[in-house]
Formats: sequence, C-alpha cells, structure tokens
Amino acid sequence: MRFIERFRSSHPHRRLAELRPRLYRSALAWCGSPHQADDLVQEALAKALKKIERLKDPDALDSWAFSILVNCFRDHCRSRQPLAEHRDLVDEVQMSAEELLESEQCVRRVRRAIGMLGQGQREVIALVDLEGFSYAEVARILEIPMGTVMSRLNRARQRLKQLLIENRWPVGHKGSHLERVK
Repeated sequence: MRFIERFRSSHPHRRLAELRPRLYRSALAWCGSPHQADDLVQEALAKALKKIERLKDPDALDSWAFSILVNCFRDHCRSRQPLAEHRDLVDEVQMSAEELLESEQCVRRVRRAIGMLGQGQREVIALVDLEGFSYAEVARILEIPMGTVMSRLNRARQRLKQLLIENRWPVGHKGSHLERVK
C-alpha cells in the first residue's frame, strides 16, 4: 500500500519533469536566449515543486506550470535588461555547410521577427502555435479573456508574416512558406 501511495504522490513530480522540454521551448521563444530560457525554466520548476501540494486539479498541471513560467518571465522582464542573443548549437554532422547556413539564417530571421513582436503576442503565439494549448487554456495561463488571446494571436501571426516577407529569403532557399516546427 505504501508503494502505491508513494507512486501516486510522485506522479505530479514526474509529469513536471516531462514538461521541461515544452517549458524550455516556450521560454526560448519568448526571450530568444538558450541560457536565459534555461534559467527561467529552472526557476519555474523550482517554484512548481515547492507549491505542488497546492495544485487542486492534477489534470490542470500543464497549464498551471506554464502559468508559473509566464510569471517568472514577466518578473524577469521587469527586473532585467534582455540578454544578448546566443548562437544555438546545431548538429553539424547531419547537415552540409550550405544547409547549415540556410538553417541558421532561417532561425535567426524567425527569432528576430518574433523578438519584434510585443511581449503579449510572443507569449500567445508560443503557447498556441508551439505548445498546442487551446485558446481557453492560454486565457487561463495568461489570465486574460479568450477574445484577447484570439486577437493577440491574429495580430502576432499577421505581424510575423509581414516581418518575414519584408526580410526576403536568400536566393536558393527551397521553401517559400513557414512550417510549424516542434
């Protein structure tokens, strides 16, 4: 009986650990720095672990953890200047030099365009388009009305499209559209 009770009590802890990659992906989309994103996720997970007993609905763990991450990010924005952009590590073994250059240019352009969006738009686009949360879940996470989520998302997508069209792709780029990357 004790083993079952310990397993049940550790289940939310395990689910939190499994959320780490998704939390990191959102934090990276919001701040643009791998190191800063890692710090934000660590802070959010530490806070979540301290308050895990307060979680009333275990099914809401994902949105609860993302709410904590949003608050950590907002606190960070209020207290610090943005850090300089860091270059991502890429598995260079699998790509030719030309493919690596094109990929890095594409990532830089998309990150730069996302960085030009307002904070609210970056938050919404990351939660909906990268993490796949519903509009209602994003509204709960960010503590804003669902209509605001929809309008921010629409404006963010339109602005992102405009920024990427203005910043033309290099000659020889094989794709002329954006793909959702997970």
